Amino acid sequence: MNSSVLIDPGQLRIGMYVQLDIGWMHHPFPVSSFRIVSADQIATLRGLGLTQVRYFPKKSDPIPDEGDTPTEAEAMPPEPAPSLVEAPATLLAAQRRDHLRVQNHVLAVCNQRFGEATLQYKSLERAVAGQPAQARHHGEALVAGCLRDLLHNGDSVIRLLSEGVGEASALHPVNVMVVSLLLGRALGMKGPELHELGMAALLHDLGKLSIPAGLAQPAPSLTPAERERYESHVGHSVALAQHMDLSEAVLIAIAQHHEMVDGSGFPLHLVGEDMRRAGKILALVNHYDRMCNPVGGTEALTPHEALSVIFAQLKARFDSVVLGAFIRMMGVYPPGSVVQLVNDRYAIVVSVNSSRPLRPKVIVHDSRVPKDEAPILDLETVPELGIRRSLKPSQLPRDALDYLSPRKRICYFFERAVDPGPDEAQA
Repeated sequence: MNSSVLIDPGQLRIGMYVQLDIGWMHHPFPVSSFRIVSADQIATLRGLGLTQVRYFPKKSDPIPDEGDTPTEAEAMPPEPAPSLVEAPATLLAAQRRDHLRVQNHVLAVCNQRFGEATLQYKSLERAVAGQPAQARHHGEALVAGCLRDLLHNGDSVIRLLSEGVGEASALHPVNVMVVSLLLGRALGMKGPELHELGMAALLHDLGKLSIPAGLAQPAPSLTPAERERYESHVGHSVALAQHMDLSEAVLIAIAQHHEMVDGSGFPLHLVGEDMRRAGKILALVNHYDRMCNPVGGTEALTPHEALSVIFAQLKARFDSVVLGAFIRMMGVYPPGSVVQLVNDRYAIVVSVNSSRPLRPKVIVHDSRVPKDEAPILDLETVPELGIRRSLKPSQLPRDALDYLSPRKRICYFFERAVDPGPDEAQA
């Protein structure tokens, strides 16, 4: 359907849709398939030393004259800047390797910090019954460390972590803490208030240590007595936090983490006017994480699906201001979403800058590039390339599924957001 023609680089012109049949280490463009929009791009393409370029007539802008290819006169752009043509391939490859090294380092740091946070939480769990002061120390050190980094980062990017990072039983509380802190900051909360929110988010499920594991998660099959036992974890969590001598604000936020502003939550069926802002934040983030990371056999939703369901079906349960800030922060396609781009390529969203939520960073399936060398593409730097739709992992072709490896467990951390430099823009 989209047949291609191999043409001489001298025939290139603005408006042509081309594909480079070489790996990303050997060209400076963000993607290998794109529509030429400038004379500089033509100059760069010619400077690659290729004898032929793959051209897609049906995807290209109409050619004024007859035929599928332009004349040499039509193709000639203004004289290019020498640096665009003369950049040696070895320099380009070195820049690519440097970018990949930085990219992998940033992810490794985020993975490490999240993993260390889960270990600190497990230390808190072990200490809480007999050494509440020690448990409080672990929790406050963990939250303070995250806040210190977050408040000194300026803009923060929400980053999807690698599969299998951290202690399994601590993933939910740490994930909820990280996202709650990000959301609290987006809502204008300051240091002390953010610290209390972080403590409440970290400790909100601590009371599940007091109930049987089989009753620690909601399920339609629970009897009324079992459901009551499950819901009792809220009170147990509050009691443990009180035992740790935490503030009233922390206790109230924990007590409200299953309340909904429409009165449909538990255990007290509060309505919005009865809830504190920290409780509203915690209720939303906790619900979102459980939709993405369910337990007990419930089917997981992709982050995009979870956000869509919350907005379309459950909006009345959450505070409108908090929900609006959450959607702006996470973007339409939160990290972990599997998507198809407008050029039909498959990708996974790996990070979102809350100041530019509609242009996330993605890893694109490209069989010509080994998956462990796949660059992160910043859609902010490629305005003509956007996201067409969200997909379930099961909708991916097998090769794309293996390549992108959608996470079975969605975990987030944050990193400092910076304007993309020349190397990052080439990712």
